[in-house]
Amino acid sequence: MVKFKLMMILSSVMLLMVGCNNANNNGLIDIKLAEVTHSIFYAPQYVAIENGYFAEEGLEIDLVGAQGADLTMAALLAGDVQIGLMGPEASIYVYNQGSKNLAVSFAQLTQKDGSFLVGREPDPNFDFSDLAGKEILGGRAGGVPLMTLEYVIKENGVEVGNKENQANVRTDVEFSAMAGAFIAGEGEYVTLFEPTPTAMENEGTGYILASVGEESGLLPYTAYSALDSYISENEDIIQGFTNAVYKGQQFVREQSAQTIAEIIAPHFTELELDDLTTVVQRYQDIEAWSETPYLTEESFNKLMSIMEIGGELEQEADYNAIVNNKFATEAISGDFQ
Repeated sequence: MVKFKLMMILSSVMLLMVGCNNANNNGLIDIKLAEVTHSIFYAPQYVAIENGYFAEEGLEIDLVGAQGADLTMAALLAGDVQIGLMGPEASIYVYNQGSKNLAVSFAQLTQKDGSFLVGREPDPNFDFSDLAGKEILGGRAGGVPLMTLEYVIKENGVEVGNKENQANVRTDVEFSAMAGAFIAGEGEYVTLFEPTPTAMENEGTGYILASVGEESGLLPYTAYSALDSYISENEDIIQGFTNAVYKGQQFVREQSAQTIAEIIAPHFTELELDDLTTVVQRYQDIEAWSETPYLTEESFNKLMSIMEIGGELEQEADYNAIVNNKFATEAISGDFQ
């Protein structure tokens, strides 16, 4: 089993916290938020920033790019950030390692895998069974993107391994380097998050063949987490943060792809508005975003099942210990309005 990498900090920095939550010059509380990657997949978050939903709750968000759930969790545990956006599997790993200060998921953002399978040529008739005997750059061992991909491949009747007629899913390329490695000639397929696949299509270096999330179904793919000690001491901040996320989720559920694209455009200046709209529409079409921040036990258990199938879960974690729906329930009730 591949151990979750936490940079050897679990025992030495578990009690470190960030700042004192003092108001900045705008009268808002600064919140450092590490995101597992910068992607249109997290559109409700960027809508909440641009539409002023966080500001309405007295918060100002400072986004930190972490590039991977392991690094996002490391930043959270080290006290470099107060909140991390990542897969709940990271919290499961911390729980199973016996940490006294748990990373608790308090608001789900997405409900499906947000990655797309990219090939070297267009293939309108692509099927995941076509991956038999092929080499795929799949991501970091122990990460949900890799495990979900392998789950989908197996569900389509293909074994994962190095033998003939098996899908060879590689885990030796860093998450942030996967697109570059593919463009340089490694692998026959790669899984990537938008906006990278669309940029590759524009350049002719790769073509989107399928949505992994559409194939895998509902899953608590990314959620916001904070240390339980921080949550207990800052309930008002966590509630305000969750309220803002919920407003963003409601907005993307009700608005057109073009409207959403226009709002989040400042976060993705590398894309033309038409391309950004296309990407948003892709995520709308597969219903990638959770309608509420509530993380259900059923979906949490499915995540653990996928981890077990992937050989990355030694024991199941206690849902009630690392998921806190108190703030989501309050936000959904509308009491904050």
